[in-house]
Amino acid sequence: MRIVVDVSPLSHRRTGIGNYIRGSLAGIAEAAGGEHELVAFAPASPAGRREIDAALDGLPVERWLPTLPLAHVLRVGWSRLGRPPAERFVGELDVLHFSDWMYPPQRNGVRTTMIHDLVPLRFPQWVHPRTRRMHGAKVRHAARTCNLLFTNSRFTADDVAERLHVPPERIVVAPPGVDETFTPDGPRANLGRPYVLTVATLEPRKNLHTLLEAYRLLDGEHMLAIAGGAGWGAQPELAVPGVRALGYTPSEELPALYRGASAFVYPSRFEGFGMPAVEAMACGIPAVVSSHPSLDEAAGNAAVRADPESAESIAAAIEEALRRRDELVPRGFEHARRFTWRENGRLHLEAWRDAA
Repeated sequence: MRIVVDVSPLSHRRTGIGNYIRGSLAGIAEAAGGEHELVAFAPASPAGRREIDAALDGLPVERWLPTLPLAHVLRVGWSRLGRPPAERFVGELDVLHFSDWMYPPQRNGVRTTMIHDLVPLRFPQWVHPRTRRMHGAKVRHAARTCNLLFTNSRFTADDVAERLHVPPERIVVAPPGVDETFTPDGPRANLGRPYVLTVATLEPRKNLHTLLEAYRLLDGEHMLAIAGGAGWGAQPELAVPGVRALGYTPSEELPALYRGASAFVYPSRFEGFGMPAVEAMACGIPAVVSSHPSLDEAAGNAAVRADPESAESIAAAIEEALRRRDELVPRGFEHARRFTWRENGRLHLEAWRDAA
């Protein structure tokens, strides 16, 4: 098969969605074993093209990355106009798999996309208005036109089936993998004193305001380290005693940061999956995760759960995770081992073959 994968989100600094796209593409290439032709496709600005090239470095994929001014405007306009077909630019294809940032038309072949979550539909107040418009249009279009919709969890699959009225047989669950760099072996970050870590973009859904309230209830032995760039909406006040704002942290620096932490905490109100929790477990630290059911698959039975709306619950869960470290760490290793990018790639290829 000739498989064209839209990698447009890789034109920005990678966070959750970008990491999924890069990891999934690596897994597809590994599972394909040279049997299929993989094409990474994205109209991008000059700066975006550099980001994409860096993200794709080392992957055995063909690149079709036209450099264009106003690339975002062109992607949106192309999606809405519905012509010309993608084949005019990338050649004949058997599969077109598009992302969150555009839904290009095609003439032939299997049409699929990935839906990471339905936050823009379920909780529009938690996303930027532009995200709400862009993603809302994309998922509704995908529900009408795609042969298959991939999701990163069974929770999201059920959400898509119910809210978008998509038959379950058109939905494929392809959980994320854990990159091989996320292990307990290797350098450990030293921030000058013991710390509890969270990894999240600073935006309302990640619930950092409640985490900061919870931190004030702890005994002060640990620092709270927050790795994440500014998002949108009211930003939490991080210039407080005991809190260390690390800003955006590239993926390659995260393993050392996880390893150096005494515990990891992820109080998000809603996730499609919640990969940082699994990465933390893979690095050998106990995890505290929101009790919202959207995080059940990421947490398994290996994390301490906490009510995301209760500072007292989060503080108690952090203290419990620190106490139960010897029990939770091996349980976390076992849970994290389930998630590989190769398996993610196999699930994609199997679904595409069956649909072709």
